[in-house]
Amino acid sequence: MTVEVVTFGCRLNALDSASAQALATRAGLERAVVVNTCAVTAEAVKQARQSIRRLKREDPSRRIVVTGCAAQIDPSAFAGMGEVDRVLGTAEKLDPMRWAETRQALDFGRSTDEGGQNERIAVGDIMSVRESAPHLIDGVGEAIEGRTRAFVEVQTGCDHRCTFCVIPFGRGNSRSVPMGAVVESVNRLVEDGYGEIVLTGVDLTSYGADLPGAPRLGTLVRALLTHCPGMRRLRLSSLDAVEVDDELMAAIAGEERLMPHLHLSLQAGDDLILKRMKRRHSRAEAIAFCARIRRLRPDVVFGADIIAGFPTETEAHFRRSLDLVDACGLTHLHVFPFSPRPGTPAARMPQVAAGTVRERARRLREKGASALLRHLAAEVGTTREVLAERGGVGRTPGFTPVRLPRPVAPGTLLSLRIAGHDGARLIAA
Repeated sequence: MTVEVVTFGCRLNALDSASAQALATRAGLERAVVVNTCAVTAEAVKQARQSIRRLKREDPSRRIVVTGCAAQIDPSAFAGMGEVDRVLGTAEKLDPMRWAETRQALDFGRSTDEGGQNERIAVGDIMSVRESAPHLIDGVGEAIEGRTRAFVEVQTGCDHRCTFCVIPFGRGNSRSVPMGAVVESVNRLVEDGYGEIVLTGVDLTSYGADLPGAPRLGTLVRALLTHCPGMRRLRLSSLDAVEVDDELMAAIAGEERLMPHLHLSLQAGDDLILKRMKRRHSRAEAIAFCARIRRLRPDVVFGADIIAGFPTETEAHFRRSLDLVDACGLTHLHVFPFSPRPGTPAARMPQVAAGTVRERARRLREKGASALLRHLAAEVGTTREVLAERGGVGRTPGFTPVRLPRPVAPGTLLSLRIAGHDGARLIAA
């Protein structure tokens, strides 16, 4: 039986899961399921625990190894579950030696070491980790998209301490992959046939601060565009606008291979709420950033993360988040109902009623749906370069999904006229 993986959370967790699965298999682990957890919301942790119980019910002979951010932050909670055989930390899940130890511990049925310590837990101090993990330079392509798109994790961890966020305690401080290693990885992926490269990280725009000479993300982007001539498309994941450097701005303005789709970590539209979140930008700065980018790259499409119902948020505060969608010209919204995370400052602030949080999240999603409809309608009649994926769909440079007029091989670039839309995606003629 091969090692199975169940993944919760972000794209980075999906990349980690692919690496952990390979390491566990190489270590000879059998009849095992790796559950890679997420800690962003209480619901994500709840779903992971439910999944663990279900997996054991379905097959009691399975050995279950739990890892990920939630396991790093609260390993004892998972080790205390009767269904769980082993808990690995964020760094440990990417360490071949830890997987060899895990196989030995499970095969011999050991639960404690000679000193009486719980051997089911292998979780170290993530804040002491200073180097990027070797897997970060490998790059992983999504199987569902064939050879269309590959994700390269160039940075992990975060040095900031937003009052609502536990992720630094799950992934540690910011660490970056050296530029030369990233260039080598991207060139390998291009040779393997991937049509688009996506740079990812926990705090992508902090890239390079820990490297010699402190290169910025813009420096890395320029290096990839220069030294990876076969790369057809380069895309960036979530950005913190306050960290965007001048060289990255210049690349956005002048490099056609750098896709005009930017997903921004905005979180709120009211200055008092932003201050209580300990964000580093103001509402005016967010709006000015979007306006500047749009002047430099008129075809840009913005996405954004916004939290609904942050503690102390009044209706007036919330309306400024609603208004931000139009003020910034946002198209793709990721809406998060606020979820208090134990140990964070926001969890100790006066909370908004749960029903109000849900209602505000619904209104934000409706606002996002209206913004997407306007974007889709504006695309009708244009001609776009579309990168084909599996299932008869593709993506424009602005990351808008398109229904293709005919089946084509994933990774094919097509110049298509947009004839209409169905409310969720464009339809090509």
